[in-house]
Amino acid sequence: MIFRLITIAIFVLFSLVSKADSDIQILITKGVESAIPVAVVPFSWGGNKALPENISQIVTNDLYRSGYFSLMSVDQMLSLPNKSEDFVFSDWERTNQDFVLIGQIDYDAASKQYQVTYQLFDIFLGQNVLAEVVPGKESQLRDIAHYISDKVYEKITGKPGAFSTEIAYVTVENVKSNPMYQLNIADADGGRARYVLRSDEPIISPSWSNDGKKLAYVSFERRKGQKLGRPAIYIQYKETGKRIRVSSFEGLNGAPSWSPDDKKLAFVLSRDGNPEIYVLDLQTKKLSRKTKHYAIDTEPSWTPDGKGIIFTSNRIGNPQIYRLTLATNKVERLTYKGDYNARGQITKDGRYLIMVHRTDGVFHIARQDLQTGRIKVLTESDLDESPSVAPNGGMVIYATKYRGQGVLSVVSIDGEVSMRLPSSKGDVREPAWSPYLRR
Repeated sequence: MIFRLITIAIFVLFSLVSKADSDIQILITKGVESAIPVAVVPFSWGGNKALPENISQIVTNDLYRSGYFSLMSVDQMLSLPNKSEDFVFSDWERTNQDFVLIGQIDYDAASKQYQVTYQLFDIFLGQNVLAEVVPGKESQLRDIAHYISDKVYEKITGKPGAFSTEIAYVTVENVKSNPMYQLNIADADGGRARYVLRSDEPIISPSWSNDGKKLAYVSFERRKGQKLGRPAIYIQYKETGKRIRVSSFEGLNGAPSWSPDDKKLAFVLSRDGNPEIYVLDLQTKKLSRKTKHYAIDTEPSWTPDGKGIIFTSNRIGNPQIYRLTLATNKVERLTYKGDYNARGQITKDGRYLIMVHRTDGVFHIARQDLQTGRIKVLTESDLDESPSVAPNGGMVIYATKYRGQGVLSVVSIDGEVSMRLPSSKGDVREPAWSPYLRR
């Protein structure tokens, strides 16, 4: 178990997007006790054919899976309004709902687009507090649903939603014999799952570019003339499937991480004999070494301002997290509590360090307040690893074990909400949460 996360990053030292079935489901395992009552009325649609997506149901599922809302079932609704003139506040006061969302879907033949109109009512205030018409093509109806979920979530909680995002993850089938590795992308709710790469050699460490258009990852696939696969870092374009190999030195090539402006890639190389942090300028192709120490330096992650890099090192004999200031090459230790802290990532507001933290011999996901130094353990499972923070800073996705199988789980940054994402397609590992996506 020693150096568990570092072992993943330096695995070699120790050991055309295609369709795929939607293999991820979401099960709430813990929600807030004071969940906000919300009703999502089925949106009306008067077209001649059935829509490929049920927008109101997707919104219902999104809000429920956030863990912060209790959703009213349709059979308990006293009325099913779709327009503001048909909305009767007293109907919803009697059912003790705090908010009600209504909507309708129309098709505009001139623009050949759908028009989705939605309105959110605050029952306590007796007001319409949110209304919008969202146009889109048939292929964008699911995106529109997630967009509405984000707007409703933000209006009610005051915090941005993260439903209009995606997750990348690795599945491994036939784990014990002839394993097949697959790098996948899916909506944050598990929908529209598809694979971007399949290989009989390991795929690890996927990392999203900040424009959401590319993935960097490590693949151990065999190249021409090789009998055994060696690690190399690739960049792959999400829409076209185009791949670029950016690092394939002898030894370790691992743990890629994009700079906030997407112009640079930090990763780990052992080309000089010891695992160190390097940065590649993707425009000039200039490679520069950033750490120089006899210990293992690995798992780089950029600070939100792009001026520093967080990394894991065993400089004191066990894994701890350090920050490198790029302008001065100054290295400072960030974690002191616990004998194992690794895979660090700072939230975009700069407040928290999210990491793998060992407590009483068990690996948990934890957060550290960078001002006070206080650590809060967020997860109750064990063998937790590979945390990745949602772009709104509110949730963390991570890999863990459940009934002997690798699964993904999600926990809120305050630890109050958690959910498990079981898969029907073997072990699931190495999650990475995308930035907000522009469609």
